[in-house]
Formats: sequence, C-alpha cells, structure tokens
Amino acid sequence: MSYLVIKWLHVVSAAALLGTGAGIAYFLVRARASADARVVARVCGDVVLADLLFTAPAVIVQPLTGFAMLDIASIPFATSWVRASFILYVAVGCCWLPVLCLQWRMWRLARDAVALGTDLPPRFFRLYRAWFLLGVPAFAGVLAIFWLMIAKPAF
Repeated sequence: MSYLVIKWLHVVSAAALLGTGAGIAYFLVRARASADARVVARVCGDVVLADLLFTAPAVIVQPLTGFAMLDIASIPFATSWVRASFILYVAVGCCWLPVLCLQWRMWRLARDAVALGTDLPPRFFRLYRAWFLLGVPAFAGVLAIFWLMIAKPAF
C-alpha cells in the first residue's frame, strides 16, 4: 500500500474520531438537557451505535496507519512529537473506554425509564456527569494530537 493511501486512511480515521466525538457530545448533551427519558434513550442508543460503527474502527486504524507511515518515512518512534502523540492517544483511550461503558449504562437506564414510564433515575445523572468529565480531557487530547500531527514540533 502506498504512503499516500495510508496517509489518507490515517487522516480520514482521525477526522472520524474528532467528528464522531464532537457529534456524540453535542447530541448527548442536548438530549440530557431535555431530561425526557424517551429522547435520552433514543439518543443514547444512537451514541452507542455511532461509537461502534465509526469510533471503534477509527481507534484501530489510527495506530496501524500511524506506525506504517513512520516506517515508510523512516521517522523514529523516539521523535518527540510522535512520542507525545502516542502518549496522548493512550491517555485518550483511557478516557474513552470508560465512556463507552457509561454510555451503555445510561442507555439501559433510559430504556428502563421509558419501559416503566418513569423519569430518568438519579443514577443516570451521576453517570452522565462522569461521562462528561471524562469526555472533556479526551476531546482536548484528540485536538492536541491533531496539532502534533500537523505541526510536528520538536521539543
């Protein structure tokens, strides 16, 4: 596979990570603001599906294409911006994995509330708060990785 094709896959998967992350955050924040269990259940279901269809494949493609480009371009892993990108990628992943579990739990709680005809339980809002608090550094980390990939600073 050519460097150009690998780079294209890398950029597209990075865009999927950023775009899906921003979209998921926007729609889940808006759904939560409604406090309508039916809306939240529907949006949480879509959020879980979007993470499975778009984010998860991009999470796999990113390191594969990144390491392939480093190899083809003979850029050492020890290069400062590469190392920083990798460390941030792992840190973002450490935020994202719990976020997946939180989204799944919020979805189940919202579905249960709809089935029972009740309001969202207090546990939903605690999970949402944790989801939000993990999402902020994860999203900031993705933005920082974009900057590192573009600027390739030496430090």
